Amino acid sequence: MSLKSLDLPIFLGSPVWACGHWGGQVYPAGTPRSGWLSWCSDTFNTVEGNSTFDALPKPAAIQRWAEQTAEEFRFALKFFRTISHDLQLGSLQAATRNFLSHIERLWAAGRLGPAFLQFGPWFGPNRFYVLAHFLMRLPRDFSWAVELRHVDWFDSGDHEKRVNAIFQQLEIDKVLFDSRPLFQSPPDDLIEKVLQERKPRTPVRKTVTGKHAILRLVGRNRVELTDRFMDQWAAIIAGLVQRAAQLFFWPCTR
Repeated sequence: MSLKSLDLPIFLGSPVWACGHWGGQVYPAGTPRSGWLSWCSDTFNTVEGNSTFDALPKPAAIQRWAEQTAEEFRFALKFFRTISHDLQLGSLQAATRNFLSHIERLWAAGRLGPAFLQFGPWFGPNRFYVLAHFLMRLPRDFSWAVELRHVDWFDSGDHEKRVNAIFQQLEIDKVLFDSRPLFQSPPDDLIEKVLQERKPRTPVRKTVTGKHAILRLVGRNRVELTDRFMDQWAAIIAGLVQRAAQLFFWPCTR
C-alpha cells in the first residue's frame, strides 16, 4: 500500500535512494537507475538527503528531484559536512549561504522537509554557545533539526536541559536516534562490523522540541533483529504524533 492512501501526519522513507546494490532487491528488477527516485516517491513520502552531506548537487539535479517526486513528497537534506564536521560551525558564512541556496530551490518547489545538522561525537556541550548562535541566525522560513552524538548531551542534567531549551525556543527539532538494534549482537557481515565501529551508542530519547518528531532507527540486515524495537516504537510513535504536527521516520544505515 502506498503511503499516499493513508491520511496520517507521518512521513516514512529510506535514508538514501541511489544505493547501487538496491537494484533488483529494493527496486523492482528492470527499474532503471534514473527511475529510482520516482519509485521512492510512488512508494514512500520522504527520503533523507544523505548525499548533501558529502557534496552539494548542481541546481539542475535539484530541479530533477522536484520534477520526479509527488507534491506531498519531502526531502530531509543533511547539512554539508564542511559546516557540521570540518568547520564545526566556525568561519562558515560562505558555506552556509551555499547550502541555503540549494535547499531554497526545493523549498520553492514545495518538496523540502526539515534539513538537519548531524554532528560527530566530538561536538560536545563545550560548543553550546557556538551551536546556539548558529541556530539563531538560520532563516525561520525553513524547518531545522539537529542530531547530537556526544554522550554528554544526554546527561539528564544541565547540558541536556539547556540544549533542549534552545531547541524549544527556536522550534528546532531534536533528532531521536536509536542504535540499539545494531549493537544487540555481533555483526553478521563486514558492513555491520563497520557500522558498529562508527555508529554512536547514545541514550534513546523521546523528546519533541519542535514542530516535528524525527526518528532515525539503525536496523540490521536480518529484519527479525529489528522487529522488537520497531514494535516498541510503534506504541511510542502513536504518542509522538499527538505532540508534534508531523513525524518523520527513517530506518537508517548512516
